[in-house]
Amino acid sequence: LFIPCKKIRTEYMTNPDFDPRKVAKASSAAEGLCKWIKAIEAYDRVIKVVAPKRANLAEAQESLTVTMALLDQKRAELKDVEDHLVVLHKCFEEKTEEKTRLELQVNLCAKKLGRAEKLIGGLGGEKTRWSKAADDLQNTYDNLTGDVLISAGVIAYLGAFTVGFRHDCTKLWTSLCQSKNIPCSDDFSLSKTLGDPMQIWAWNIAGLPSDSFSIDNGVIVSNSRRWPLMIDPEGQANKWVKNSEKEKNLSVIKLTDGDFVRTLENCIQFGTPLLLENVGEELDPSLEPLLLRQTFKQGGVEYIRLGESIIEYSAEFRFYITTKLRNPHYLPELATKVSLLNFMITPDSLQDQLLGIVVAKERPQLEEERNALILQSTDNKRQLKEIEDNILETLHSSEGNILEDESAIKILDSAKVMSNEITQKQQIAEKTEIKIAEGREGYRPIAKHSSVLFFSISDLTNIDPMYQYSLSWFINIYINSIKESNMSMILATRLQNLTDYFTYDLYCNVCRSLFEKDKLLFSFRLCYNLLLEKGEIEYPDLMFLLTGGVGLQNSVPNPDSSWLLDRSWDEICRASDLPGLKGIKDAFIKSPGDFKPIYDSKEPCTVDLPAPWCDCLNDLQKMIIIRCLRPDKIPPAITKFVIHNLGDKFVQPPPFDLSKSYLDSNCTIPLVFILSPGADPMASLLKFASDMNMSEKFQSISLGQGQGPIAAKIISTAMKDGTWVCLQNCHLAISWMSALEKICEDFSRATCHPDFRLWLTSYPSRQFPVTLLQNAVKITNEPPTGLRLNLLQSYLSDPVSDPIFFNNCPKKEHV
Repeated sequence: LFIPCKKIRTEYMTNPDFDPRKVAKASSAAEGLCKWIKAIEAYDRVIKVVAPKRANLAEAQESLTVTMALLDQKRAELKDVEDHLVVLHKCFEEKTEEKTRLELQVNLCAKKLGRAEKLIGGLGGEKTRWSKAADDLQNTYDNLTGDVLISAGVIAYLGAFTVGFRHDCTKLWTSLCQSKNIPCSDDFSLSKTLGDPMQIWAWNIAGLPSDSFSIDNGVIVSNSRRWPLMIDPEGQANKWVKNSEKEKNLSVIKLTDGDFVRTLENCIQFGTPLLLENVGEELDPSLEPLLLRQTFKQGGVEYIRLGESIIEYSAEFRFYITTKLRNPHYLPELATKVSLLNFMITPDSLQDQLLGIVVAKERPQLEEERNALILQSTDNKRQLKEIEDNILETLHSSEGNILEDESAIKILDSAKVMSNEITQKQQIAEKTEIKIAEGREGYRPIAKHSSVLFFSISDLTNIDPMYQYSLSWFINIYINSIKESNMSMILATRLQNLTDYFTYDLYCNVCRSLFEKDKLLFSFRLCYNLLLEKGEIEYPDLMFLLTGGVGLQNSVPNPDSSWLLDRSWDEICRASDLPGLKGIKDAFIKSPGDFKPIYDSKEPCTVDLPAPWCDCLNDLQKMIIIRCLRPDKIPPAITKFVIHNLGDKFVQPPPFDLSKSYLDSNCTIPLVFILSPGADPMASLLKFASDMNMSEKFQSISLGQGQGPIAAKIISTAMKDGTWVCLQNCHLAISWMSALEKICEDFSRATCHPDFRLWLTSYPSRQFPVTLLQNAVKITNEPPTGLRLNLLQSYLSDPVSDPIFFNNCPKKEHV
């Protein structure tokens, strides 16, 4: 029996009673049949679903087999592609690396090109200068042996000599070196051989004069193995040392200081510089180990023995010694222990100082600009030198190809930019300096004139040791003359006013400290030095006038021994060797009688020379003829010569005027009476004290043995109370003069009463302290000679000088 599945599902399977559990209640066999039918129906449903799937599975498996075969084929192909891709990747990476490397090389080449352009642009302009510098260095190197040999000679032997003598010696040594085939520079210069330009600029700023002589002195000080002893009458070396060593805690002492030894030991031990100033012609024996540098080592430390003390010796210690003596006489034993140096001011250096002073007073803005420019110029040069050293150091220290050193190129580029900026500033500064120099040069004549005046008075100490004048004293008179002389908008007129005023003011100030016998000589010195500077007279003519010349025994016979002395004839023969007097000997031989009126005259300086000599000789050469024939009439001839060239007032010294001298002093400046036989200034001084209402405040003490401490106590009291003290006969207490010098050096406006005055009297003495003389107001008071001077003295003395007496004179209006 076949029952369709549809019927089974619709009729039986949906019937709720067709359930094996319910059918089991009716028949267990029917239950089994029911379960079978349900199972068959379920199987039918499943088989109808599974059969297509199995067919699909078989088909899919067959397709899978085909696909897997194709997959394996494709995998094989993929592997081939992947293997090829790996090769391509590797090749790509290699090419990429090569590309990167090439790009880096291109960039590096571009940077190198840029750096090279910067380097060429920055340093290209230095080629000419560096080439010249290289040639100069090569030349310096070639001449090094001879130049250093000559430099050693200058340092060892020439320090104490003048600029002219140094120049002559170096010229001679240069010739000797060249004759011995020792290479040396034709134009040898100590400062170029051993000097450092930057150091020299620093010295100039510190006060060292800029002339070559002073710079050479600085080079000697810095290179000598011996301590320098500087002959420094004007204080130039003192000023320079104090300024240059100020930052190193310089100590300044004198041999008379109470703490001299302690200060010396401290400086040696701690390595600070020491300046021993104002020494005389002898040094303290205790300094000998220091001068000889007699050091010894103990336990690896250097020591020196000073007296009984052994102290540690610092390698940083520096020792300087100065003296104000203009012409000291040091024993050879001392000269071999120190480096003796001549620091006396030179004419060029003094001219520059005086020019700076007058411009600062007349055109202060101009001088301020110049000083600022000097500092700027010095700083510019210093920076340029530092930049150049930096460039050279960078070039030297750069390893490999410098174009690959970015930091070096940056340093060089920035250095060159800065160098260009500084160079431009320097060029502007130099142009401005030229304009300022042109403005300053207008005042050069007064500086030149004043320089001649200073050197005219500086050598007066050779006439008398009391004739000492410091540069600061001279400059004070110079400044006062600038202030007091007549002003003018016309520069030439202003300079003439200043020249005339200063010359006469200086003459008056110096004359009051000269003895009568030396005043005409001083006027003559002023006169002939000024004429020499102007080129109006010749130096050989002057020297012949002063010395009479030097020559061998005269072989030419005297043309007229009846009146012409043999001595005079010998001098005439020597005078004929002078360029301006050539032929004078022949003129005497030909016509000796033509010159006899000069010999016979009471005033030979008024007698005309025979033609053509009356027209072709200047006044100095005419005086030479008078010197040969009538040497006794040279003083009147000199008087006439001075009057003709300087004026009457330069042969008429101002009379003794104590009040004027007093006005030039102050509480810190002593007044010194230079005594002469037969002159006693005490009466005049006591009268002046009375006139100044100081009679009750005046103390006088005559110096001698044991009086020094008493005088020191009196001075100390007077400084506080504002009284006057007079120390008489200082020449009798030479041993105490160093103590007096120390007392006077300690004078200051803070410690001295404004009314205090110290008066000193002394006969000329070489032992009188130079510093005291240079700073003091010096006065001579000799009895007047001649009618004119006696009348002047009478008019300036009591009772005529007394206003009450004069005003009571019944006919005073007729005077």
